[in-house]
Amino acid sequence: MGCLALNASFEPLTIVPQRRAVRLVLDRKAELLEADSGMSFRSECEIVPAPLVIRLVRFVTVPRRLRRQVTNTFLFARDDYSCQYCGRHRSDLKGRQFLTRDHILPISRGGQNDWKNVVTACSPCNNRKANRLPEEAGLRLLTDPAEPNSVHLVWAVRRVTPIQAKYIGMFYGSEAVELLSGRLPS
Repeated sequence: MGCLALNASFEPLTIVPQRRAVRLVLDRKAELLEADSGMSFRSECEIVPAPLVIRLVRFVTVPRRLRRQVTNTFLFARDDYSCQYCGRHRSDLKGRQFLTRDHILPISRGGQNDWKNVVTACSPCNNRKANRLPEEAGLRLLTDPAEPNSVHLVWAVRRVTPIQAKYIGMFYGSEAVELLSGRLPS
């Protein structure tokens, strides 16, 4: 499990390896906010609890891109790893079936590779639809595709503990924690 790194403003930045977090704390570049009581790092003369959440001492300016590109990782997370035509989750797919990116309006017919034109589809549904519109293939979308918010994009693909989710929720609000709730380890 990694460590949640917060900016000096308590803005969640990223998940860093625990060894890197220990180094930041020992170098006094970060302060330890939450630790795993059951695990620690030992040296010849010091014992440091394994960090779960650290906060940087100095504020770091983070450049923001206005729009995230569509990648399969973010697309599948947006669609909760489920086919948007038949509703099957990736855990329900068998054998050579897998999740794919489907363009609602195929690129060959003028469609774009943007958030409102792509959905997650299982390979059987994507093959059935082929180079047609969903209606032409006898398929119906279960949800309307939309660009996900940046919090969902950044955190939906990461594994966080309930303690780390608490800090993400403190900055982004309870809606962010709800987005993460299905991905928290039990």
